[in-house]
Amino acid sequence: MYPKLEEYIRRGLLHTDEIPEARKQALDEVARFVSAKLVAGHEAKLSFICTHNSRRSQMGQLWGAAAAAHFGVGGVRTYSGGTEATSFDPRAVAAVERAGFRVEYQGGENPHYRVAYSNTDPVFECFSKTYDDPFNPSDGFAAIMTCSDADEACPVVLGAEMRARLRYDDPGVADGTPSETATYDERSFQIATEMLYLFSRV
Repeated sequence: MYPKLEEYIRRGLLHTDEIPEARKQALDEVARFVSAKLVAGHEAKLSFICTHNSRRSQMGQLWGAAAAAHFGVGGVRTYSGGTEATSFDPRAVAAVERAGFRVEYQGGENPHYRVAYSNTDPVFECFSKTYDDPFNPSDGFAAIMTCSDADEACPVVLGAEMRARLRYDDPGVADGTPSETATYDERSFQIATEMLYLFSRV
């Protein structure tokens, strides 16, 4: 794993005790899903879902994968999607890059990015897509709802084996303000810390 990212993860691990108990319960539920899948010899597929697949769900996918790798939990596959597709917001892209992920811009109207957390693990192709896009799993996955709008718009996520509510405040509220960078960094750190807690429980 890239050294800057390893240092970020070490800082995140110092804050897992600060996660509210109600959120720990939701994270523990996902951890049990992952453990059960792996014990049964199956892949554990986690799909992070928000409205536009532009910020929180993308961060969830990347931090979920990095946290699993940190704890040596193999057989985990992370995905992300929305109830509609827009684009991976460049401010969110910049936040994960500041955290230590390596990002390569691929271009396009709905820009694609190649994102990696090490030189040896798979590279993620990140772009905005709906949760039922062919790029995402169609069954047997955990649907992790990262925003209230998506949670309410999708009372049923077809193909999901389990559903967890992990709503995060939208960093987009700070777009164009002096606190923009700090707000995106705060959300990235929160998601990282919670994913580290989750995979410490697997």
